[in-house]
Amino acid sequence: MELLIVLALVAVVAVLVTAPLRAGRAEAEEEAESAERAELDAAREAKYREIREAELDYRTGKLDEAEWRMQDRRLRGEAIELLRALDALS
Repeated sequence: MELLIVLALVAVVAVLVTAPLRAGRAEAEEEAESAERAELDAAREAKYREIREAELDYRTGKLDEAEWRMQDRRLRGEAIELLRALDALS
């Protein structure tokens, strides 16, 4: 019976002592996820800007239709990949 009480006390002490370590790890994981989300958001906005610039280049005659379509398809595919990565974080 005394052995069970001692083991229970040791378990309680172990949980109390390691609680800050577990909390710190959770905070670090949240910060890493937040940083990754911010990076993906920035990349998404940059990709959208590239799509708009390519369309402007096409409309102003800097790109012919075939070049624009090829570039637009590639850029939109990359944007979709970024959106999927953002969804995976949710």
